[in-house]
Amino acid sequence: MAANNSLVPYDFFQQDIKLIIVQVLIMIFLCINLLLIITFFKKECFHGTARYILFAVTLLSDSLFNFNITIHVWLCIIIIIPVYLYSTVTPVTLTAMTLERYVAICMPLRHGELCSTRSTVRCIIIIHCLSSIPCIVIFGNFFASASLSFYKQYQLCAMEMFDIRQSHLRTAIYQLQFLIMCIIIIFSYVKIMKVAKAASGENKKLTTKGLKTVVLHGFQLLLCLIQLWCPFIEAAILNISLVRNVKYMNYVLFYLAPKCLSPLIYGIRDECFFNALKIYASFGMYTRNVIRIAK
Repeated sequence: MAANNSLVPYDFFQQDIKLIIVQVLIMIFLCINLLLIITFFKKECFHGTARYILFAVTLLSDSLFNFNITIHVWLCIIIIIPVYLYSTVTPVTLTAMTLERYVAICMPLRHGELCSTRSTVRCIIIIHCLSSIPCIVIFGNFFASASLSFYKQYQLCAMEMFDIRQSHLRTAIYQLQFLIMCIIIIFSYVKIMKVAKAASGENKKLTTKGLKTVVLHGFQLLLCLIQLWCPFIEAAILNISLVRNVKYMNYVLFYLAPKCLSPLIYGIRDECFFNALKIYASFGMYTRNVIRIAK
């Protein structure tokens, strides 16, 4: 009995440490995203480029994903619908960004026409329409099955609340979407690789960089796909303490990690955006240092 009591403080301490780690990671992630969003809106040159506009969409959708509060279910539904929508917007936008790289490298003469600001706005509308399909199906079934008393209950406002009733349906819809996305990314990769082999000099560098970007998008999409398998892995584990650890690792590796890759891919690897980012991150000190060196 004494041994069991001695384990309780340790368990609470372990849970506190895990909670602190997650909160610190989320705070760092949100701060980085906020800085990147400010950089995008401050620089007008980014407003007319397709890949930067799509990048801003992924930042906004990833940031919305991390807010959970305990409220009435009916109010939660109003809040969670856009959050649910934007959990799908990120991978669909990644696919659109891959297609933009495909057009830029394989169809350079038509890039200005196909990836103009007007075309990008249309693309964003199409992305949201495609992303809303799972949302409509899942919430349609939820409204049909939930009792009126359930809407008056207090619940933690999170997507998992709606997945309890229809996790298999959501997984099936998302896996079909991800299969289509994977085919598009593989197609773009093969086409860009062919152009990279035939290119030389400066074109070789550009196509190689585009190829690496497509690979990173594919890896990020893979992590998003693994999220769908996490509930099945957790359900197969019988040990309660082990389930908690697995859930924790799944959340850190497959929920937070993919959302930290977006800033890595376009915020740091893109030279133009990274230079603008350094200016705002250093409160203008970076620009002053460059001017001093030039003098």
